Amino acid sequence: MKKTLLATAVVGLLSMSSAHAATVVGFKVGADYWQADTTNSFNDDSGVSHNFDNDDSQGSVWIAIEHPLPFVPNLKIRENRLESSAGLSNVDFTFNGNAFSGDVSVTNNLNNTDFVLYYEILDNDLVSVDLGAAYKQMDGSVRVSDAGHPEEINIDSGIIMGYANAQVGMVGLGLFGFADVLLGVDESNVYDYSVGLGWQFESLAVDTLVRVGYRDFNFDVSHFSGVSQNTQFKGAFAGIELRF
Repeated sequence: MKKTLLATAVVGLLSMSSAHAATVVGFKVGADYWQADTTNSFNDDSGVSHNFDNDDSQGSVWIAIEHPLPFVPNLKIRENRLESSAGLSNVDFTFNGNAFSGDVSVTNNLNNTDFVLYYEILDNDLVSVDLGAAYKQMDGSVRVSDAGHPEEINIDSGIIMGYANAQVGMVGLGLFGFADVLLGVDESNVYDYSVGLGWQFESLAVDTLVRVGYRDFNFDVSHFSGVSQNTQFKGAFAGIELRF
């Protein structure tokens, strides 16, 4: 009998320890599919603006690590794949020191990675609020090409941004509304925000969140990595997030 009670106690303690360990560090992974309408404007070497529009699908993937350590921020890393391209007719300008005339193709690649450090200000079933700071590292380019010669300027500088995320849920229904905002500090005309609705399905091991909403990324810069441009990706998105 004593051995049975001891075995039961040990199993109970191990179960409690395992459950506690699962909540010490949490992981979130997710992905979004984004159908974005894109407007582009870039300057040639003379400062003259050239415009083109494009509608295409874009995407993001991310991972976040959360922990209970005080004063140590949580970490989120999000990779954004953004690209827009089109043809321009009857042009006559110089870009990156090369003269272009006639018909050209332009590709505006604004791939970037968000490195976010944040604190959980509120975290309950009804309301959660995260505040912090982010660094958006650009890894893109503007490329102009004709039949004979392509020219490309890399966009590889970074932007310091403020970060905020809020979620309001309906207890017992799994339905929630959310907003996620990045605002440029050193580049005040750069922002990246999304708003929408989601549904959370809970299980013992993994919680699954399905999200739909609207996202707007505005990149309006002057002499940023040697390029001046005003590009905006905006439109509906759908995504999924897994929480461990």
